[in-house]
Amino acid sequence: MFCIVLAYSYLCTKETIMEHIKIFTKLISTELHLQEHAVENTLKLLDEGCTIPFISRYRKERTGGLDEVQITAISNRMEQLLEIAKRKDNVVKTITEQGKMTPELQKRIDDCWESTILEDIYLPYKPKRRTRAQVAREQGLEPLAQLLLLQREQDPKRAAQRFVVGDVSDVAAALKGAQDIIAEQVSEDERSRNQVRSAFRREAFIESKVVKAKKDSDEAQKYSDYFEWEEPLKRCSSHRLLAMRRGESEGILRVSITIDDEEAVERLQRNYVRGNGACQRLVAEAVEDGYKRLLLPSIETEFMNLSKQKADEEAIRVFAENLRQLLLGAPLGQKRVMGIDPGFRTGCKVVCLDAQGNLLHHEAIFPHPPVNHRMQATMHLQDMVKKFQIEAIAIGNGTASRETKEFVEDALKEMTQGKPAPTIFVVSEDGASVYSASKVARDEFPDEDVTVRGAVSIGRRLMDPLAELVKIDPKSIGVGQYQHDVDQTQLKHSLDQTVESCVNLVGVNLNTASQHLLTYVSGLGPVLAQNIVDYRKENGAFTSRAQLKKVPRLGPAAFQQCAGFLRIPNAKNPLDNSAVHPESYHVVEQMAKDQHCSVSDLISDASKRSKIDIKKYVTEEVGLPTLTDIMKELEKPGRDPREQIEEFEFDSSVQCVEDLHEGMELPGIVTNITNFGAFVDIGVHQDGLVHVSQLADRYVSDPTQVVRLHQHVRVRVIGVDLRRQRISLSMRGFNKH
Repeated sequence: MFCIVLAYSYLCTKETIMEHIKIFTKLISTELHLQEHAVENTLKLLDEGCTIPFISRYRKERTGGLDEVQITAISNRMEQLLEIAKRKDNVVKTITEQGKMTPELQKRIDDCWESTILEDIYLPYKPKRRTRAQVAREQGLEPLAQLLLLQREQDPKRAAQRFVVGDVSDVAAALKGAQDIIAEQVSEDERSRNQVRSAFRREAFIESKVVKAKKDSDEAQKYSDYFEWEEPLKRCSSHRLLAMRRGESEGILRVSITIDDEEAVERLQRNYVRGNGACQRLVAEAVEDGYKRLLLPSIETEFMNLSKQKADEEAIRVFAENLRQLLLGAPLGQKRVMGIDPGFRTGCKVVCLDAQGNLLHHEAIFPHPPVNHRMQATMHLQDMVKKFQIEAIAIGNGTASRETKEFVEDALKEMTQGKPAPTIFVVSEDGASVYSASKVARDEFPDEDVTVRGAVSIGRRLMDPLAELVKIDPKSIGVGQYQHDVDQTQLKHSLDQTVESCVNLVGVNLNTASQHLLTYVSGLGPVLAQNIVDYRKENGAFTSRAQLKKVPRLGPAAFQQCAGFLRIPNAKNPLDNSAVHPESYHVVEQMAKDQHCSVSDLISDASKRSKIDIKKYVTEEVGLPTLTDIMKELEKPGRDPREQIEEFEFDSSVQCVEDLHEGMELPGIVTNITNFGAFVDIGVHQDGLVHVSQLADRYVSDPTQVVRLHQHVRVRVIGVDLRRQRISLSMRGFNKH
């Protein structure tokens, strides 16, 4: 396991490294409830440089059929364990340099693989700033502190008298210094910390209060729900916690996590105070001070961070699922498309694209007020539809979207007169402006302005959402929940994995894919993707997957990882347009030979495939999982897992929020999904919210199990707040899931 050994080699001997890898395998298999051999083989494959999509698709025999989610979990946990291993090395080094390492302490550290426990073990030895307790120790008061903890002295003041030397001015100062030492010991004691942690887990409340000076400001009103808020921390949802934390960062709210301090102090005192007397009172005071001044802030910060981490993970999970649904949106396919970026004052930007998405023509038309050149706009639109043989029209869903759709429908009626007209689709334009100003867009269209690039993006999104959306930073697509408040490194890692998963699930046309799309193919990356595009320009279209080996710097390892996910339509070998990996071509060829036919015949003739007994083709390298996948692929080679696109119409009777009233039933499109519900576009320029309690006629814990992004739904209006422009909707009674 070269990479893992390399990352860890400076820590230990080779024997220790291999022993720890065995420990990692056992820990991961136990935590994730997976078989040890599956975890071990997965770690080996990852270490060999295999990608998660490749492992889940083409190495099922070795992993026992683990899916991408499980493999990702193994990979993430391994990274965490390696980080803990590095931290343990630093801890051991620091304690050893202090001369305080013992065999028992070394064993505790060696056996520990939880970061919280490791930090508790390390805390008493951790270098820290000059604390009150440290000052007291320097003054020679540690023996007095131990004397007080024994609680055998009848007169602690008399005992403290002999410590009044040097910087210790009097008995009171001596006793106070001793109490500071005891307070620090209490705060660093593992038992004390775990006791307080348990209390936080059981009974902690999160509280939010408004900063009085900001209460009446306009920016504070969006946090009005949290001006006086309190709930059990364990019940606080991700979106509420992130909302409170954002309000706190903006200086509008004060957020705290609390428990019953009096009860917590009493519990701790029972650990340290035995009986009644002067010593006991001093120790009890020190315990209380240690709790309030040191232990409580530490554990509160720990739980603040832990709750934030959990909220981040949940928000990122929702974001990643929304992104997956968006990327896997139904494609129109290779059609001649007109893309329209609608607008009033600045007009509508119109582009015409060929079936491959290449820009053929662009111009601006002004069918709406204040310019209102409707007749001229109609003629120009009709001319473009005829000249470029437009088959479908994509209209952005922003400002003037509905008005533009009505204009286009009228223009098409005039020219078609009952004949088939191009189909009209309304397309989400979230992130189009980000793309149009990006380097990717400038490289694609160096001579065009941002308005043209945006319209092209809208048109291409209709043809293939995945191919176009991968060019945009996922955070700009508008399907997240508090995406700017969560851990940005973790968010990027998760979203990149999601994009890679979607790209490889669908597969990529090797001869039409952009450099940006190829970047996400298993085993490639920016450099190899660009090399493929350059090779294509110099040598023409690829005619076989084997040609990939001629691409500069694309070696055997990269070929193994990427080949199965790249498609070549109309290739001489039909398997080059399928998900069958080249390493398995010989298996299919043997099947065809045994059926006395060609591979093409095997694909086209179901009766020949039905005669195949796949068990006859099992070898040490090729097992039943791979053979089963091959048979499915031969049935529908290169099949697209995405659904077919559907047309949609808003209710023509509503144009703005003022047209709505309670009880009205309307069609809508799901535009965003969060933990607390789904946002639905009903065509009034303001999305309505279907709260999670209104998604179905049953309890719903996860909205993504009921609705999906861009799903066409039926909703009922249950509330309209004109002042705040808020629309409350319900799907109860409509949802059949």
